Amino acid sequence: MKFIASKVAGLLGLGLGVSLGVLGGSVVYAQPRWPVVAPTTPMAQRNALNLVVNQANWLQNVTRLVASDTGGGYGLLVQQFQAVRDQYNSLKSTLTPQQLASGASQLAELDAGLDIIQGALTDYRIAVASGQSSAAALANLCQGLNEGIRVWTQQLKEDCRQLRVGW
Repeated sequence: MKFIASKVAGLLGLGLGVSLGVLGGSVVYAQPRWPVVAPTTPMAQRNALNLVVNQANWLQNVTRLVASDTGGGYGLLVQQFQAVRDQYNSLKSTLTPQQLASGASQLAELDAGLDIIQGALTDYRIAVASGQSSAAALANLCQGLNEGIRVWTQQLKEDCRQLRVGW
């Protein structure tokens, strides 16, 4: 009996050791997460600005392509517009504290410009909901987005030149 009890105790000890080893190996220890800070070098700023301008150009291309497509055109426009906004926010994260401070009003106006352009997307939904044909509403939306993003991009370039972005 003593022999069986010692074997059972040994097996339990071995099982417990293996279980702890397996569980201990699978435990993930938390590492402190440091915020990701975008570099504020002139090259990073130039690259970020070019990405915004390229994304705005893509949006303009999409407005020309989907103006006559009532199928999935609206969703593509929303996606491309959001990509412009995301790239613009990435550009702002590369600005130095001095650029952010001296260009606060210009950046606020650019943000407001994007908000106004985004309003055209809402206007499309309202127009369709109130009975306007989706083809006509989409054509109006494409024309408004194309012109709005063109003017916004010109202002962005002018403001970035004044703030010496990428210099």
